[in-house]
Amino acid sequence: MMTKEMLLRETDVFLLDLDGTLYLDETPIGNVAQTLRSLRRLGKRLVFLTNNSSKTEKEYRRKLTRIGLLEEGDVVYTSGMATVSYLKKHHAGKRVYLLGTEALRNEFSAAGIALVEDSPEVCVLAYDVELTFAKIRAFDAFLKRGAEFLATHPDDVCPTKDLPMPDVGSFLAMFERSSGRKPSVIVGKPFTPMGEELEALMGVPRRRMCMVGDRMYTDIRFAANNGMHSVLVLSGETTKQSMKWFPDVPDLVLGNVNEIFSETV
Repeated sequence: MMTKEMLLRETDVFLLDLDGTLYLDETPIGNVAQTLRSLRRLGKRLVFLTNNSSKTEKEYRRKLTRIGLLEEGDVVYTSGMATVSYLKKHHAGKRVYLLGTEALRNEFSAAGIALVEDSPEVCVLAYDVELTFAKIRAFDAFLKRGAEFLATHPDDVCPTKDLPMPDVGSFLAMFERSSGRKPSVIVGKPFTPMGEELEALMGVPRRRMCMVGDRMYTDIRFAANNGMHSVLVLSGETTKQSMKWFPDVPDLVLGNVNEIFSETV
C-alpha cells in the first residue's frame, strides 16, 4: 500500500483537477494555496488539469490567479489544448469543424487549426455553452457525410453552483442517436491521448506523474489508463461509499488535497 511519503518521493508532476479538488466555485478548499506552495518547495511541478473545453487556458489562468492558486511556472492544461495537439499530430492541415465556444474557436485558430464552416474533414465536439440548433444540425450533417469524429472529453454533466448542466457526454448521446456515429477518439480524461500529450509537454514519463481529483470515472480512471499514480479526494463528487462502485483503486484516498501534508510536512 502506498503512503504519502512514497507518493511524494515517486512523483515529479502533480496533475490537479480543479472544481471539487482545489476549489468549489470561487472558494478554495481549505488552505490549498499553502499546500500547493509546499509541493513547489519540494520541487514538484504542478499542472492544473481540466476536461472543461468551454473555457480557454487564459480564462482559467485569470480565475486561478484571482483566487490565489497560480504561480509562475505552473501549467494550465485543458482538454481543448490537448485536442489541438492531437489534431496537429494526427490530422495536420485538415479542415476542421469545431462545435465549441467562440473563445475556444479563437484558441484553435491561434494555434493554427484550419477551422471551416462547410465540407470539413474532421468534426470536433467540445463543450459549447453557446450551442444553437443551427450548430447541431450542421455537425450532424457533417457526421452523416463521413467526417472524422473527435470529442474533447466524455463528461456527461458539468458541475455548476445550482445544478449540473449537460456536458459533452450528453451531446455524444444525442449525436449517436441522430447520426449513428460515435467518436473515433475522445482526447480528455479518462483516455490516453491527453496523457500522451502531457508526457510530451512536461518531458516526464507518466509513471512519475500523479493525478489528483474527485471523480473516479474520469480522474482515477485516467491515472489507471495512463500508468500514473492517483489520489482521490472526497471534497467533491465522490464519497467513500460511491467509490466502491468503480473498478479502479486509487493509491491514496484523502478528505481533501491538503491532507497530503498532514503527517509528512
